[in-house]
Amino acid sequence: MNKLYAIVGMAGSGKSTVAQIAHEKGFGFLRFGQITIDEVHARGMEVNPENEKMVREDIRAHEGMGGYAKRMIPKFDALLETSSVVADGLYSWAEYKILKEYYGEKMIVVCIFVPPELRYSRLEQRVADANDLAQNKRQLTREQARARDYAEIENIEKGGPIAMADITIQNTGTIEEFLNELRKYII
Repeated sequence: MNKLYAIVGMAGSGKSTVAQIAHEKGFGFLRFGQITIDEVHARGMEVNPENEKMVREDIRAHEGMGGYAKRMIPKFDALLETSSVVADGLYSWAEYKILKEYYGEKMIVVCIFVPPELRYSRLEQRVADANDLAQNKRQLTREQARARDYAEIENIEKGGPIAMADITIQNTGTIEEFLNELRKYII
């Protein structure tokens, strides 16, 4: 049975790395955040952290906190017909509940955990990568990252899916150590 692996974690934890590796191993791939990027473009705005935050919160204000999940279900269903799927960036508690009710045991939530200071350091050092599947490897200052953390926890209920994860993987060491942990559960 094909599975939906919903990847959760704060900015800079390694969610996109998991998605990239799983996609290379033949998993289907969808990124929740692509909805935000597409909407920023549709509104004729520049893609930047401030506009993305505004759009994320606006979508949820108009469609409910589960709006992203509702938009993603048909896309997940189509991919699940042929392969397991990695979903990069499940955020809100409402999204979690909608998807868990719909997919049941077919959905496995994987939390990638990195302490804040290490994530902030990594985010400050990020360099855009043309081969990045998610197109999500943009640099954030420590202040931007902290503000995003607070907004995602306070306004988007991001803590719930992290707390309810079926699997938690710490990403505090080398990339090789991280890949070894991923191999135990996903790839």
